[in-house]
Amino acid sequence: MLARARVALLAIALATGCGYSLVGAGGSLGDVHSVAIPALSNDSWEPGAEYIVGEALRREFLRRQGVRLVDDPARADLVLGGRVRTVRSRAATVDSLVLALEYEVTIELDLDAHRHDGSTVPIDRESLRDSERYLVSVDQEATRKNRMEALRRVSAVLAGRVYTALAETLEQQAEEVRAAAPPEPVGAAPSAPAGEVPAGAAAQGAAPSAPTGEVPAGAAAQGAAP
Repeated sequence: MLARARVALLAIALATGCGYSLVGAGGSLGDVHSVAIPALSNDSWEPGAEYIVGEALRREFLRRQGVRLVDDPARADLVLGGRVRTVRSRAATVDSLVLALEYEVTIELDLDAHRHDGSTVPIDRESLRDSERYLVSVDQEATRKNRMEALRRVSAVLAGRVYTALAETLEQQAEEVRAAAPPEPVGAAPSAPAGEVPAGAAAQGAAPSAPTGEVPAGAAAQGAAP
């Protein structure tokens, strides 16, 4: 039992250390049930940044309930695409000898989302930019690994923000559709099927028919001799 507990704690630590959360995996995109995320383009000087961000987006959507990832954009309710605009690094903290101890890496994305009918789902631009710090070491390989981990962490954060921004926008659009729909009349009688006459209208326009074999009283009076 103790060994299993240690394994579970290690798994949680690894998941949270990589910028992924095991809680809050729910969340709905309204009437969007399938999403396609084609390969992103990369306009930055960071090789492979499009793969890191793309993988983070796919992992974020995969862990959400009620949303299915598909490879074919033609079969998706929503297509999310775009590019990595910039990846920048700068010294964040320095020591007394003006040597950098930490660097900060910033990723800025340019993403757009389209429904199957071609309509656009706007994404809050504030959710497409974030930064993460990493330690600098005299060992260049260690610094490179720290920087890659920082890129993965900030990509995971951005992926979560993109999903949240889409969920909020889609919910707002659904509310606007509901508000624009005409309200149902209160107390209105249900309409009759096509081809049928309402019972009230039939009763008002038709006189009661006489039983078979009997002559209506009015007709008998008109035809009788004085």
